[in-house]
Amino acid sequence: MKPDLDCWLDDPLVRVEHRGHSSAPADTLWQAARAVTLGETSMLGRLVRWRIPGTRLDISFDQLFRTPPFIVLEESQDYGQPALVCGLVGRIWTLRRDYPRLGEPEEFRQWSRRGTARVLFAHWIEEPKAGDGAVLASEARVEAIGSQGRLGVAAIRPLVRTFAHLIESDGILAAVRRAERQNQATALRHD
Repeated sequence: MKPDLDCWLDDPLVRVEHRGHSSAPADTLWQAARAVTLGETSMLGRLVRWRIPGTRLDISFDQLFRTPPFIVLEESQDYGQPALVCGLVGRIWTLRRDYPRLGEPEEFRQWSRRGTARVLFAHWIEEPKAGDGAVLASEARVEAIGSQGRLGVAAIRPLVRTFAHLIESDGILAAVRRAERQNQATALRHD
């Protein structure tokens, strides 16, 4: 079930959504997604490290989204419906690391500093009705604040269009491959 993202950021200027299907069960796919490291994602990992200098290749995306400049906004570990929603704020278009540190989720919701943006990242698992494996879903939303914020977000839009597919082709696909391997290994142990 998709988390309620509108309660965090309901009027995004940019929205990017991706999904990947696995024959593995929901819990296996979620654990696999949590374990994928930046080093496993080729170009996506390099882009993250370029935008957040000092980030290690061996850090998992799960760890990354729990470490400043990100803040966890909402999390569910319910069986079959795990989700992680996190965010960051700042001038995301600059080459400087200009991401103010937030202390609690409500600060993200209330963030309104002109000339900046709020960015929401959400990842969750969906189970098809037929019980055929699971789907890893990901959505990113960007809200510009003020006219300078809109100009900044407009400046990075071409980059988003150019590289957004990497979320699916590098990140989600790495999680699906890992889950498929784990699922096959579990099936072999039970045979």
